[in-house]
Amino acid sequence: MKEGYLKVNVYGDNIANPIKNATVKILKDGIEISKNKTGEDGKTPLITLNTVDKSYSLEEQKEVRPYETYDILVEALGLTETRVEGVQIFDGITSIQDIYLTSIDENQGVDTTNITANTLWGDYPPYISDEPTDDGIAPIVLKEVVVPEYIIVHDGIPSNSSAPNYKVPFTDYIKNVASSEIYSTWPRETIKANVLAIISFTLNRIYTEWYKSRGYDFTITSTTSYDQKYTKNGTIFEPISDVVDEIFNNYIRSGIRMEPLLAHYKSNTSEKGYLSQWGSKELGDKGYDALGILRYYYGNDINIYKAEVTTNYPYSFKSILKQGDCSIDVYTLQNSLNYIRSSYPGIPVIKNPTGYFGNETKNAVKAFQKAFSLSETGEVNYQTWYKISYVLTAVKDLTESLYN
Repeated sequence: MKEGYLKVNVYGDNIANPIKNATVKILKDGIEISKNKTGEDGKTPLITLNTVDKSYSLEEQKEVRPYETYDILVEALGLTETRVEGVQIFDGITSIQDIYLTSIDENQGVDTTNITANTLWGDYPPYISDEPTDDGIAPIVLKEVVVPEYIIVHDGIPSNSSAPNYKVPFTDYIKNVASSEIYSTWPRETIKANVLAIISFTLNRIYTEWYKSRGYDFTITSTTSYDQKYTKNGTIFEPISDVVDEIFNNYIRSGIRMEPLLAHYKSNTSEKGYLSQWGSKELGDKGYDALGILRYYYGNDINIYKAEVTTNYPYSFKSILKQGDCSIDVYTLQNSLNYIRSSYPGIPVIKNPTGYFGNETKNAVKAFQKAFSLSETGEVNYQTWYKISYVLTAVKDLTESLYN
């Protein structure tokens, strides 16, 4: 047997409330094989688990499932016992499983979620084309392409009014879809190409207000018939997470068209205008970069652009911050990290914020990056600042809710 790895992050109602000393049990076929406690940041140590050889995920086949699955049972004082079934483990890959616990409800038993199969392995309905429209409604077009803080995901087909809606942070949504649609063992440039397609498809739905213009109260659905596969509480894979953190505000445009490309894709196809996921893997093996892969399928007039990130974050990123810098930006960074540590005490305090980026600040940045699975460089690039802004907003919202 080969080995894969698992990190479990346990929170209360949101990321600003990590749960310390939660008991995390790993089960296989109902048998407990591992038990860990979460630290003060709500995270378990890295857990090593048996899985199948990665070769099964590197070729198109339906004989051997290319990942092993496990169940996770989480218990914490005063919170509902929670079980997540079907957590996926790939050979040599770190899986990240976020688990949110709710307050105990006397009428509720164990809160159970089942993670469905990756679309390359499971059987899912084919995409139903929505171009051109058949209802005579022209899509509303926004003034510019923007990356929102959150999107609303409808967990069912559009007409199913009883299906729940989930408010999901944009980057979490992209990571979830990519982890549900491709394999994390593929070449990095292949992962980037597929992530760009997923981002562009999503931003097209936002830019055209596709569902809002039809009277719906959501951004996108979770179904492959209409949109992309979103899996509630789905496992995220570190190679995919790293790519999304790097390029989450990048998207594809075709020629002089202003809107993000509605970037269709299928597992394997020669259909014009569709990216072949398995074909993109083969191109990655041959050394194609992400743009080359995208142009192979969508045409040579494809280019990659950057979208603005919407507000709702307290401070915008301007430049990379590193040791030796001295500025108001560093001062803002220092105070932000000190505020965040009220929820994440593992981040060392910056005792006297002055705007000078010294060893204290570097160590605090590295601790933050470690806590949120970012590259531990000690420098603050766009990806690190975006995450700091997101967590800071969550912590402030939690604090305000406690005192209002």
